[in-house]
Amino acid sequence: MTPTRHTYWLEHAWLGTYVEPGVALDVADGRVTAVRTGVPAPPPGAEPLRGLTLPGLANTHSHAFHRALRGLVQVGSGTFWTWREMMYSVADRLTPDTYHALARAVYAEMALAGVTAVGEFHYVHHAPGGTPYADPNIMGEALIEAAAEAGLRITLLDTCYLSAGSGRPPTARQLRFSDRTAEDWAHRCSVLKERDHARIGAAVHSVRAVPAHQLATVARWAEERRAPLHVHLSEQRAENDDCLREHGRTPARLLADHGVLGPRTTAVHATHLTDEDIALIGATGTGTCMCPTTERDLADGIGPAVALQRAGSPLSLGSDSHAVIDLLEEARAMELNERLRTRTRGHWTAAALLRAASADGHAALGWDDAGVLEAGARADLTTLALDSVRTAGPVPRLGAETAVFAATAADVRHTVVGGRHVVRDGAHTLVPDVPGELARAVEALRA
Repeated sequence: MTPTRHTYWLEHAWLGTYVEPGVALDVADGRVTAVRTGVPAPPPGAEPLRGLTLPGLANTHSHAFHRALRGLVQVGSGTFWTWREMMYSVADRLTPDTYHALARAVYAEMALAGVTAVGEFHYVHHAPGGTPYADPNIMGEALIEAAAEAGLRITLLDTCYLSAGSGRPPTARQLRFSDRTAEDWAHRCSVLKERDHARIGAAVHSVRAVPAHQLATVARWAEERRAPLHVHLSEQRAENDDCLREHGRTPARLLADHGVLGPRTTAVHATHLTDEDIALIGATGTGTCMCPTTERDLADGIGPAVALQRAGSPLSLGSDSHAVIDLLEEARAMELNERLRTRTRGHWTAAALLRAASADGHAALGWDDAGVLEAGARADLTTLALDSVRTAGPVPRLGAETAVFAATAADVRHTVVGGRHVVRDGAHTLVPDVPGELARAVEALRA
């Protein structure tokens, strides 16, 4: 058990804009009480964290059960829509117990990758066929408990999903996602309780899945609770085309017209936007979560992240379908994707990319007091090895660049959440056999 008061000595620490050698981080009751620089050696009683310590990373967009598709959907050809059918086949087989087992292992994998908070975009609510469980929130509770057991903070983004698009009722496979109406969704969500490690947010699955006249109900529920509100936006051109035919406007404009956009809202993907959409998202202060590894895995396209940020949209990052769980790779990919598109380099500094993976991601999930190494912040941090085959060589003051452009999740040495070691020396302290749990949980869903 971690003492109430504790000091970590950080060999090198990223303090938001620069790397500082020799930093003592004092922690009490799960929060940083002091950041002392110029400490060349561990003080008596301090625990040394050798390497480069960053604030804990935030995985802003997750579908935990998609992890069961890794290595399966990458075989052969197809599009997002053929992938979706395979995803539905996994969703069909989820139970509260199998979902808990898989999510616990997936969240433990995230902790091993330096993630301290996850935003779970949760829409598998009911039993197959759409019948509610005796506890209508048992699937969401399974995710909240899984995060606790894996040592992570979670924002459960309970997702409204009502239709198959353009006025069509949900398909047989979508019935377990649906609450019939936004009012029924809101009633069910209102029963969910926050706890020390868990916050409750809302999500609109997409303009396909929530009829326009019901969007305001979801937005109002989130507004009344000052809760995060997330939405899949313009991930596919077909979504845009259908919205234009049905409503005569783009999905972004439709969401704005029904009060969905705003400073507590995060648009996920935002891949196929018009210039007007970009200006609208920026003007409303709506955030954008990019998920580059999933967007390239599904052949979605490259979203206009640079233009969105310039318009005023804060950027965050997510691993979405978990083709890869590596927030450093997500940060790197956002820059490298833009280089491929523009054939120029240097669209973000390493510091800006790390902010997207840490402070701005936590803010998008409602954990505004996490994601920075500052007095008063939550004591959530991750330490990268600087002596691996990927990171050895650069001088430590270039640690931010090393973290973004060289390191991977495999270089995470320690992960601390609320002052407690969740990963120590590369091993999970709460889930002893993460690979084994992943293998068993995935096998149970593929059988």
